[in-house]
Amino acid sequence: MKFLDLSSMGSKSMPDIASIAQPKAPGLLDWVGMAEIEVPLVIPTRTGALAHSVAKAQAYVNLVNPEAKGIHMSRLYLLLDEVCSQTLTASALRDVLQRFLESHQGLSDQAFVDFRFDFLARRPALKSEFSGWKAYPSRIIATEGPDGFQFELMVEIPYSSTCPCSAALARQLIQQQFRKDFGQGKPVSSDDVYSWLGSEQGIVATPHSQRSIAQVKVRLSDDTTSFPLEDVIDQVEGALKTPVQTAVKREDEQEFARLNGQNLMFCEDAARKIQKALNEQVGYQDFWVRVNHLESLHAHNAVAIVTKGIKGGYLPIP
Repeated sequence: MKFLDLSSMGSKSMPDIASIAQPKAPGLLDWVGMAEIEVPLVIPTRTGALAHSVAKAQAYVNLVNPEAKGIHMSRLYLLLDEVCSQTLTASALRDVLQRFLESHQGLSDQAFVDFRFDFLARRPALKSEFSGWKAYPSRIIATEGPDGFQFELMVEIPYSSTCPCSAALARQLIQQQFRKDFGQGKPVSSDDVYSWLGSEQGIVATPHSQRSIAQVKVRLSDDTTSFPLEDVIDQVEGALKTPVQTAVKREDEQEFARLNGQNLMFCEDAARKIQKALNEQVGYQDFWVRVNHLESLHAHNAVAIVTKGIKGGYLPIP
C-alpha cells in the first residue's frame, strides 16, 4: 500500500501557528478533528462484490500535550482521503488510525474515525421471484489507542410491528360480531362461516401496526477482517420475521400479513428477540440495541433498549 509522505508537503517558509504558538489556556482535549467530511466509500460484501456509497466521515485525535496550540487537521484529511480512494477494509482502517497517530507524535495517543452512509442491499420478496434494493443507514466506527484497536458497526433496520393488545381487542370485536350475526345455539354451516370470514361484515376490526426501526450497534472481535453488515441485518430480520419489503406482488403482501399476524410484538418483545439472536453470535464482543415502534395509535413512540450486559461494555443509554 502506497502512503503519502506528509513530512515533505507544504513550504517550510510558511508559518505554522499550530506548531509554534502557545495556547491561551493550556489543557488536554479529548478529541480534535473534523466532521461531515464527504468521501466516497467502497466496501466489500460477503459475496465478494463491492458496495459503493457516499459517506459523511469524522476524523479525530486527542490532544495530550497541554502546551500545544492544536493538531494538524490537514494531515488527518489527506490520510482519510487516501484510504477512501481504495476499497476500505478493516486492516486499512487500522492502518489509517495508526498513521493519524504517527503524524501527531508528541501530541496524540488516541485516534478515531467514523463513516456514516446508506448501505444498499438487494433483498428478495417473501414469495414471488422479485427483489429490490433497500437502504440501511449504517456506520463504521474505529478507534486506536493505548487500549488497542476497537472496531464497531451500527445499522438501522426497519420492520413492521403489530400490537398484541390491539390484536386481542380486534379478535373480541370479531367474536361479538359473529354472535350477533349468527346468534346463539343455532346451527351454522361451514360454508356460511367461510363466507362470513371473508367479508368486511365479518372482519369488523383489524389490529394496528406500524413501521418500526431497530438501531443495532455491535463491537467486533479484534481479528475481524470484514464489515458484516449483511449478517447483522439478516440476524435481526430473521429474529423479528417482519422485515419491510421492497418489490411486492399480491402473494408477497399476503405473506407479509400472515407474518405480522403470527409475530405480534410489543417493543419489549422485539428487543428480547434481537437480544437472543445477537447473544448467539460469538463474533460480537458487545452489542447495544434500541427498538423504536413509531406508533400508529399514539402520537409518541414506544422504545426499548438492551445491551449485552458485559462489564465495561456498552451502557444502556437511550
